[in-house]
Amino acid sequence: MVIAVADALLLDTHVLLWYVEGVRGELSVSCIAALDEARGMGRLLASAVSVRELALLDSMGRIHLTRECGAWIDQANARHGIRYVPLDADVAVASTRLPGAMHRDPIDQMLVATARQNGWRLVTRDRAILDYASHGYVKALDAGRGRAVGEARRRPKVR
Repeated sequence: MVIAVADALLLDTHVLLWYVEGVRGELSVSCIAALDEARGMGRLLASAVSVRELALLDSMGRIHLTRECGAWIDQANARHGIRYVPLDADVAVASTRLPGAMHRDPIDQMLVATARQNGWRLVTRDRAILDYASHGYVKALDAGRGRAVGEARRRPKVR
């Protein structure tokens, strides 16, 4: 199942956590502005694999959510307008066949594949994903710097 949302932002798990929890020191001002704009347009997305990762980290005590995990996920949707996208079979397969030198983290591979398959921008501070994006394999937004990565830069017009 594909959610047809043009120009959507897909949040990496850590960005989802920081945005919902209001941990602003981790996200640049321009990133927060981009997330807020996407939110207002119904274009702020998180993958079901990120939900699983958050639930796992919470159950292991590696993160501490402000409420029970299921309620936290519901709040992220209700208060922050985050829409959840399922992992479908096409993305699952694509995550095992990514071009270039994508690192071996299966969650990151599924997030990258989801963004690639749908033409969405992945919002992350993960240096390995940003490096992968810099080679043009996926569109990304560097959450720490608030700049696009992985897109052709426009050359200034010569007069």
